[in-house]
Amino acid sequence: MADHITIRKAPGTWTVRAGGAVLGESTQALELTEGDYPFVIYFPRDDIAMAFLDRTDKTTHCPHKGDAAYFSVVTKSQTLENMVWSYESPNEGVARIKDHLAFYVGNGIAVEQI
Repeated sequence: MADHITIRKAPGTWTVRAGGAVLGESTQALELTEGDYPFVIYFPRDDIAMAFLDRTDKTTHCPHKGDAAYFSVVTKSQTLENMVWSYESPNEGVARIKDHLAFYVGNGIAVEQI
C-alpha cells in the first residue's frame, strides 16, 4: 500500500442518502485516508441499493489505487451524474476496497455515521 494511504474498518454504522432515499446502510464500511485529504467511506456493494445507480462512461486513474469506474445516482426527481466511484480491480496495496463504492458528499448526497 502507498505509504500515505490507510484503510481500516469504519467504526459503527454508516448510511448514504440521496434525494431523501436511503441508498444503503452498513456496519462493514471501510474508512480510507489518503495523505492530508479527509477520509472517505467505502460501502460494500452488497449494502447499497444498486437499482439507484447507473454506470457511466467516466473513468479516472489513480497511481496508488488504480482505475475507477463511475456511477450516477438516479432518484425520483433527478439524476446526480458521476457521484459514485468504485475501484473494481484496485492495486494490490488497496485490495480491501474491491467491491466497495464511495460517494461524493454534497449536491444532494449525504454520508453519515448513525
